Amino acid sequence: MTDRLTVVSTDCHAGLPIAQYKPYVDSKYHDFIDMAVDVQIDMMDKAEQQFLIKEINDEWRAPIQQELTGAWEYSERHKMLAKDGIAAEIIFPDGITEQNTPPFGAGLGLSPKDAVPELQWAGAMAHNRWLSELVENDPKRHFGVASIPLLFDVQQAVDAARWCHENGLKGVMLPTMWGEHAAYHDIKYDPFWEICEDLGIVIHFHSGPAPHNEYFGPAFPNEDRSAELPGAMGAYVSEVMFWLYRPLTFMLWGGVFERFPRLKAMVVEGGTMFMVPSWLMLLDHNYTDIQFSAKLGDFRSHLSMAPSEYFARNCGIGASCVPRRDLDMRDQIGLEQIMWGSDFPHPEGTWPNTAQYYLDTFKGFDAEAGRKILGGNAIEFYGLDRAYLDGLAANIGPSKDIFAA
Repeated sequence: MTDRLTVVSTDCHAGLPIAQYKPYVDSKYHDFIDMAVDVQIDMMDKAEQQFLIKEINDEWRAPIQQELTGAWEYSERHKMLAKDGIAAEIIFPDGITEQNTPPFGAGLGLSPKDAVPELQWAGAMAHNRWLSELVENDPKRHFGVASIPLLFDVQQAVDAARWCHENGLKGVMLPTMWGEHAAYHDIKYDPFWEICEDLGIVIHFHSGPAPHNEYFGPAFPNEDRSAELPGAMGAYVSEVMFWLYRPLTFMLWGGVFERFPRLKAMVVEGGTMFMVPSWLMLLDHNYTDIQFSAKLGDFRSHLSMAPSEYFARNCGIGASCVPRRDLDMRDQIGLEQIMWGSDFPHPEGTWPNTAQYYLDTFKGFDAEAGRKILGGNAIEFYGLDRAYLDGLAANIGPSKDIFAA
């Protein structure tokens, strides 16, 4: 066994500065993007100021301006992967969170709220076209996750999934919140689950979206009510994992993984992985302890397994910048489900200090479990080329000495 570890980051981000997406947007929407860019940048700037993170972000970015261009410049990205010891990456939208997001609300905050469906699809496909080009630099190393506004038109989403497969994108990111649209236990989505299962496309839900207006005021971000709403950020960060896992709650109970047993789904950057066992315990309690739920009728005969069993078979956790205390709960959470991520190039991630993160987090850790969490689990889950990635890791991977006591 090599002295170097094969690392896969299940949470990296890439995206153009928003104005640079124009060549990738269908020409009939060029007038709209010209109008939308300034508005979207203004909204992001206001949100950054209200979150009181502008000064923090500016200070963090100042010494690494060139390295941050790795969000869209491949040569810089290649250097980042080598420095971080990452052999392969799963790539989501929003390169630098506040500045590099697809137009028309098609980034990490993908939501039907206040969206124009036609435009959001245009923004999503613009990003997907650009991402396809990025992935083409080394398809065995870069796993692109397309933005798919599934809620508006299932057939359009099916067609987009086929396009993604034909253009080298093997994952899709769906909205975590559906608002007034059908939730994910609705069988109307079955054609989409079916095409993803058939083509081996992995479903992803990424954290971030939540009902922001409930936390920060109905006119957020155009109106700053932080003085009147103390603790808004605390409430948001305490609930955001609920919104991240909620789609899987509906899919698990809805029998999606019963009907499509080869479908795979990931939740990414939950930040509080220690809550997973209690969430699954709740689902299984309602599945198993039927004496408490008999009066509610039959809501489980369409399932052949408990929710936790589907989760273990079909689902994974993108454990971005995961702390040691969560890793020490790996047996309760499910070792095979835990897949590390760096969150490059977001400031809450491990980059540009990933090498030190390895040492601080994995000192004295079980080496076999560590190999799985840092790369082995993701290689299996995503069907990556192990031999190819091992070859890369032989030159750039972190040393197995990170596990030394």
